[in-house]
Amino acid sequence: MASKNMFQTPSGVKDLLPFEYDYYRKIYEVSRLVADFYGFGEIQTPIFEPADLFIRGLGQATELVEKQMYVFRTKGGDLLALRPEATAGIARAYLQHGFQTLPQPVKLWTFGPFYRYERPQAGRYRQFWQVDFEILGDGSAVMDAQIIQLLFEIFEELKIKDISVEINSIGDSQCRPYYKKILTSYLRQNFSALCQDCRRRFKENPLRVLDCKEEKCQRVVNLAPQLVDHLCEFCKTHFKEVLEFLEGLQIPYKLNPYLVRGLDYYTKTVFEIFAKNSKLSKNALAGGGRYDSLLKILGKKDVPAVGAAFGVERVIELFEENKISIFKTKKKPEVFLAQLGKAAKIKSLILLKDFRKAGILVAENLGKDSLRTQLKNADRLGCRYVLILGQQEVLEQKILLRDLRSGKQEELKLEKVVTEIKKRLKNG
Repeated sequence: MASKNMFQTPSGVKDLLPFEYDYYRKIYEVSRLVADFYGFGEIQTPIFEPADLFIRGLGQATELVEKQMYVFRTKGGDLLALRPEATAGIARAYLQHGFQTLPQPVKLWTFGPFYRYERPQAGRYRQFWQVDFEILGDGSAVMDAQIIQLLFEIFEELKIKDISVEINSIGDSQCRPYYKKILTSYLRQNFSALCQDCRRRFKENPLRVLDCKEEKCQRVVNLAPQLVDHLCEFCKTHFKEVLEFLEGLQIPYKLNPYLVRGLDYYTKTVFEIFAKNSKLSKNALAGGGRYDSLLKILGKKDVPAVGAAFGVERVIELFEENKISIFKTKKKPEVFLAQLGKAAKIKSLILLKDFRKAGILVAENLGKDSLRTQLKNADRLGCRYVLILGQQEVLEQKILLRDLRSGKQEELKLEKVVTEIKKRLKNG
């Protein structure tokens, strides 16, 4: 048990211990394979950026910017923020490195930690990990569908079943202002029924009221005018095509006319993916949408884009809840290398390197000098063969091979031991 006097992790963050990190590694590997197939290049942006990148890109009045960003000033006076999400940083990198001069679209993805100051609770941490995909430079509806398809294929590979999409269109700068007027009028009539936060949101951005999860606000929201009824023809056609692509892919979806997502950069398609029949079904596994105006805000460049991300910790919770095993049985070493004496340790280090290059898994206890202890470890690990190397064997360039099943022991030439072991393992 850890001493009370020892340092502890800060509230809302945790150590990723080896057995836990196996999950993160597996999720990364599955995501990378799917991303590679669909032509996504991996990118890593800094964990801190100019704070203004997020303030301008995500929206000054968003809850994320107002309450959840870790902002600090450097000794040189720069105002920086720990990245709370991936899209703004990737958009910045796209502009900074001239990706707009490449053949479009540019497909990018990333995996890593992000930071938000939230109340710590089950499945929600202040340092959390996400897998994020972005397609920049293409405004067609098929790109929206491909991003959703990508997530479904990753979840499929991770053995997550019974998932569905909630989807909506929030229009663009042509049709959204008109809807805002209608919504504002409706909310003004129901202002007294809104929670304190939503009364503030009403003044800053009435669309944010639709994102509120408070029960009293939900009663108001459920009777509010629907944005999909007020889309311009261009946005209506785009959304219709997205749904047609999803139907063609046989991806189950549900139209949620009040889904807006929590960030200001979204335009047109927005969506969230949920795991049905789960304790976590109220929390989205993944979310995303189109953000055709973000790059214009950041760099005065008209670049249509769409993206999505999913939370790694939330996926791991699903594994644990549903007892999903995503690991193949780890290969156990069949060979144990026992050594006695300094010269044997030196030679053992060289031999281990040779075995690694040959793809043969070998166990060892180089820190031990007792042959009896080492043989016990070999037996505990279930190894078939033990190689025994002492001072005399090193001088004679030989090594002893003991078969723990038959008990037979023989001498092998050191230079041929890797080849001989490989042959014996192959023959069973």
